[in-house]
Amino acid sequence: MRVIVVGAGILGASAAYHLARGGAEVVILDPMLEGRATAAGAGIVCPWSSRVTDADWYRLSGGGARDYPALVAQLAEDGETDLGYRRVGALCIAGEEAGLEETEARIRARLPAAPEAGTLSRLAPEEARALFPPLRPGEPALHLSGAARVDGRLLAAALLRAAQRHGAVAHRDVVTGLATEAGRVCGAWVGGRLFGGDAVLLAAGAWAPPLLAPLGIDLAVQPQRGQILHLLLPGQQTRDWPVLLPMSSHYLLAFDDSRIVVGATREVGSGFDHRLTAGGVMQVLRQALGVAPGLETATLHEMRIGMRPMGPDLKPLLGPVPGVEGLVIGNGLGAGGLTMGPYAGRLLAQHLLQGGADIPLAPYDPLRR
Repeated sequence: MRVIVVGAGILGASAAYHLARGGAEVVILDPMLEGRATAAGAGIVCPWSSRVTDADWYRLSGGGARDYPALVAQLAEDGETDLGYRRVGALCIAGEEAGLEETEARIRARLPAAPEAGTLSRLAPEEARALFPPLRPGEPALHLSGAARVDGRLLAAALLRAAQRHGAVAHRDVVTGLATEAGRVCGAWVGGRLFGGDAVLLAAGAWAPPLLAPLGIDLAVQPQRGQILHLLLPGQQTRDWPVLLPMSSHYLLAFDDSRIVVGATREVGSGFDHRLTAGGVMQVLRQALGVAPGLETATLHEMRIGMRPMGPDLKPLLGPVPGVEGLVIGNGLGAGGLTMGPYAGRLLAQHLLQGGADIPLAPYDPLRR
């Protein structure tokens, strides 16, 4: 089977990897445009504290968290270990919309079916600050031991390298259209060159709708700009600091290189305006320093900007397109891309290789509105 994968963000890269590992002939087409969501995403893996109650969303998000250790082990077998993945736990503090009691009840209700979430405990303010030193004094917290973080750029790159070790071929080209024959999608055009295949997996994020419009398909996806700030704390060992949440849509997490990630804006109607804005920086810093004043002396290192592909609701758009043979869509991951994207890619690879996936894809109908 020959599959053309259009888009090599976290979902497309994962699908390409699992397809190639499963014996498919894989061609990956992605120009690596500025503003790709995967390249900017924070990388929090902690679905158990989410206020989202939709069962289908949670099935995919929780499955993504559960699948990470297996994916990490698979990639290690293929020589890829630099993923930025670590189980560091999470600190949940009282936010604007919910107190600790509500958050604790929500997590405890999910723990029996999610042993990978680890253990939940209450921490006094001094215990919380011992784990995340910049935290403001007097802030009690919940600690969930199974939460993790991952570097999206490193993970996506590792998946692509591993896919190519299994025979996949990658091209950094802009796809200009999808090819059809007798009502079936049979490949993708790059200028005047046709890359033909038995199926096309379209995982082009917010850039996908124009490729589908000539087929009469109106994909309900639009870009949402997210501005995410990276700070440095030179000389501080931050690799084991837990993820800090929730703060409305904001969060803090640390990586191995004395780097703290602070995010994020959620700018609806932004289009593809890939700019760092004064308002975005102010919003992110105000939220961060209000909760973690110990970051006031940190170095402003980098601002990453990503265009999240937002669907008509919180659930991703995944699966075959009804009435269009040969076309499979993976899109609409929104802000949860690095939690569920690798798992969603595995599921779509299963569908293409086996005709079915570990969970039903019907609830994620890519044409729903």
